[in-house]
Amino acid sequence: MSQLGFRSGLMVPAYPALDDAQDVEDIITDEAGLRPPHGTAPRVSMVVEDGAFVAQGAPVACHSTQTDICFVAPMPGRVARTELLSGHRLSEIVLFREGGGDTITHDTADAQTEAGLRRLMQRAGFWPRIGRRPFGGMPNAAERPAAIFILAADTRPHAPDPRRALEGHKDAFRRGCRALSRLTDGPVLLCQAPGPALADTDDAPRLQVVITGPRHPQASAGLLVHAEYPAGIATPVWDVNAEDVAALGDLLHTGALTQTRLVHVGGSALKTGRMVRTQIGADLRALTFRHVRPGPHKLWSGSSLDGHAARWLAPRHRQVTAFTPEASDGAPHWLVAALTRSARPKPMIPTAALDQAFAGRLPAAVFLRALSAGDDETALKMGVLSLLEEDVALADYVLGAEAHLAVLLRGMLERIKTEFAA
Repeated sequence: MSQLGFRSGLMVPAYPALDDAQDVEDIITDEAGLRPPHGTAPRVSMVVEDGAFVAQGAPVACHSTQTDICFVAPMPGRVARTELLSGHRLSEIVLFREGGGDTITHDTADAQTEAGLRRLMQRAGFWPRIGRRPFGGMPNAAERPAAIFILAADTRPHAPDPRRALEGHKDAFRRGCRALSRLTDGPVLLCQAPGPALADTDDAPRLQVVITGPRHPQASAGLLVHAEYPAGIATPVWDVNAEDVAALGDLLHTGALTQTRLVHVGGSALKTGRMVRTQIGADLRALTFRHVRPGPHKLWSGSSLDGHAARWLAPRHRQVTAFTPEASDGAPHWLVAALTRSARPKPMIPTAALDQAFAGRLPAAVFLRALSAGDDETALKMGVLSLLEEDVALADYVLGAEAHLAVLLRGMLERIKTEFAA
């Protein structure tokens, strides 16, 4: 068992005037949007046409070249519309819920073999729930990771406690851990908050428990990967949320993949916070209806740090944020803007807070200098391949978002992918 330093990280400010949501409401929204992981647009082949009725868990689209990877309906309903980008790249598939639908079940007889387990996970729609590093997105169908991280801790502001999501599903979680251990020859690292271990080596061979602290970003997936098992071009690393691991365990037991998850709905534009169990791709407007304060507001899928404006709950998100747009006095006169603002971005001043924004795992000043200068070689030596945009979100917050580190990081990762991984 390893333990990361508890003194690193920051206590991120909480939303004003929100109480902690204690009761969990079961809400299945009447509309849902099926989207790929944020920032990706895989080429797909449609399995059904607009207007077709589909059962819960039925494939709606499949990857065009890796045909076992399916995107499935999160609820029984009718396909309302399909939006594809150029090259048949998936943008979104909107479904309307209809009652009386069935739930698709899969044959799990071959799941004891690695090949059978992979096919089951891909055809049941589990594959898009897996994150990979480097570069992000979901793994290729045949990819074998060097290590797998199970995320049973989340330090983002107002994130739901993964332990709470696992209540009543401990056996399924252990079953999922055992299954994931068959997909790698490396370690399976269970990252959790202090307390009783959620699983041990009796549940999964080569399982290691990593204890994280309470401050953000101590449970950030990229920084955990960087600290415990850095990702490389030839050594990809996967990360999976603990609740999804339990869903995998249920899939192996019942043949049906759970399509709901525990989600916290919060933000300064809400009257009170809510804890809901809802489907993947849920309609954010329905989750906040009658709970927002009067006036304009914005809805994000994800946390206030690393979320994005959206209509639907993203495949890997467990938070919805509603906030009031900041008041604006309008754009200043062009001459005033020219005199008061340099054309160059503001300098990044190394501070203790900036170091803590990387949980003390990276020398912030050197890393940000390499990122700003586009020094790919230095960044590679420092472990940039373990990071994604969500891992630098707190540093952007500390810097007032002037440096747009997430944009710089994505640009660097795309260059490295083109130059070194092609």
